[in-house]
Amino acid sequence: MYAMTFRGPGQPSWEQVPDPQIQHSTDAIVRVDAVTICGTDLHILAGDVPEVTPGRILGHEAVGTVTEVGPGVRTRKVGDRVLISCISACGACRFCKEGRYGQCLGGGGWILGHLIDGTQAESVRVPFADMSTHPIPDGITDEQMLMLADILPTSHEVGVLNGRVRPGDVVVIIGAGPIGLAAIMTARLYSPGHIVVVDKVDSRLAAAGKFGADIALNSGRDDIRAQIARLTDNLGADVVMEAVGVPETFELAVDLVRPGGHVANIGVHGAPATLHLERIWIRDLTITTGLVDTNSTPTLIQLIRSGQLDPAPMITHRFEMSEFPSAYDVFARAGETGALKVMVCRTAPH
Repeated sequence: MYAMTFRGPGQPSWEQVPDPQIQHSTDAIVRVDAVTICGTDLHILAGDVPEVTPGRILGHEAVGTVTEVGPGVRTRKVGDRVLISCISACGACRFCKEGRYGQCLGGGGWILGHLIDGTQAESVRVPFADMSTHPIPDGITDEQMLMLADILPTSHEVGVLNGRVRPGDVVVIIGAGPIGLAAIMTARLYSPGHIVVVDKVDSRLAAAGKFGADIALNSGRDDIRAQIARLTDNLGADVVMEAVGVPETFELAVDLVRPGGHVANIGVHGAPATLHLERIWIRDLTITTGLVDTNSTPTLIQLIRSGQLDPAPMITHRFEMSEFPSAYDVFARAGETGALKVMVCRTAPH
């Protein structure tokens, strides 16, 4: 089969690789019908994730069809159409029993496209298939379901829930990429008073408005600190989410939050950021980090079924699998191309 592999920093390769095989009784083999690219994949290609070794198949988000199951798989069968979660879960360890699947001690967590071969391929081996896939309900499209593999649960859990967004809050989201847009969508479920989005790319700020942001600020033109001070009577935002992953935006997030407020870091960081404890020790701040657990995925599926969420408009570009290198190029140049999420399909997309 063909797959998108990592050959070293800055070296992705669309090439032939061996077909995946069942290795453990709880594995399933899934034919990939549609897959997407994550900002984390770009971090891998930049060399920010040293655990990813040359030859690894990239990707951790997909929808597909089960073609084979191991003898230990109980709830999935050949022919089932499923969402492949970005997080695998053994279901038996301490953290899995707490619903903290991202910290799985039994061989799960974020492993696809990281520690084992991932989803950017014609087929993929999915460990712990019962716990790590979700059936695709009737009435939900591949586009909608694909956005539940990673970005919606990540933004909801690591951003909105960790940040404890409450009705009436002033919420600032730094970064209007896919994670930031998903944070807007899921924050709105909790009735904040204002959602302010900060970015330096006007096309992404325009997208933020379409996804429900009340105020869009350009960090290259606007005085962000002054604008937030004016909006909050000099108090600061109740919740600030960092959805970029660079030191400057994390430090800005800490500057913008009110005393007693919450900073929820969602971004993947490849360099140290300074935490100015000499200034903030007295401000009673809560700063959280996290890897998504995907325990909210079933709830998000139901919200899509009921019409309260529709993440499909995040997909701005569609490609066939043979065009994977072009998909990476378009996604990596999002500031020029306007790409939010790209969808790569087994057959020609419509």
